[in-house]
Amino acid sequence: MPARRYQENLLRLYDCYNRREYVHPDPLEFLYNYHDIRDREIVGLVSASLAYGNVRQILKSVSNVLSRMGSPYDFLMTSTQESLTRVFRDFKHRFTTGEELATMLLGIRRVLEAHGSLEACFLTGLSEDDSTVIPALTTFVKELSQVFPARARSLLPSPAAGSACKRHNLFLRWVVRRDAVDPGGWARVPASKLIVPLDVHMHRMSLHLGLTARKQADLRAACEITSAFRSIAPDDPVRFDFSLTRLGIRDDLSPDEFFAACAAACG
Repeated sequence: MPARRYQENLLRLYDCYNRREYVHPDPLEFLYNYHDIRDREIVGLVSASLAYGNVRQILKSVSNVLSRMGSPYDFLMTSTQESLTRVFRDFKHRFTTGEELATMLLGIRRVLEAHGSLEACFLTGLSEDDSTVIPALTTFVKELSQVFPARARSLLPSPAAGSACKRHNLFLRWVVRRDAVDPGGWARVPASKLIVPLDVHMHRMSLHLGLTARKQADLRAACEITSAFRSIAPDDPVRFDFSLTRLGIRDDLSPDEFFAACAAACG
């Protein structure tokens, strides 16, 4: 496997950069403020869903949303469709409107009412026989989207349409994995089934490393890259995601040049 060629480099990069001090600026940092998993899973889903565009604007938008909620769980469980629409009427993040955000929050509330937690909902679609979280994620998105009849739902793309679902897989990394960076909280979803959150930077680096040959950063590419990482870390294939994306991914560097730069940075 191509990933094995870089195993030592990847492990060293993880040891060097998988630290809290390298988190900012990253919407992951909002999760650290919520010790109750009922709050943290909501914060994680909201933060990841808005994680597109300029990172400074992402942090500003997520902070804007959370400042209006107090305890996210208590806020949602005492809200109505009308009150959510009113609270977020003036919200805007790039092409996400306050109405779309309020509708997603309504979907979260209805899932909480039906299942008790977002994790419990996710588990309804997860089978021991599933090699990845894709079937469960498909079910999860469908449940959350029940309140979006005939409406655009850019915040909730589905893997059923071939989307890499970078933001959802980022959310899952945050709440499933637990280490120095990812706070975890979902103890019943195996980290071994996670899929790499595939964005343009990770895709470019993966092409360099030979982890995928696909030119599109789609779900198939994400699965191929995850499979390559699984050859190194079968129980935790996405463990390298955070550290790989800490450095600005440069398309003018070969894999060897990239890791040489990493080694220099790590001392």
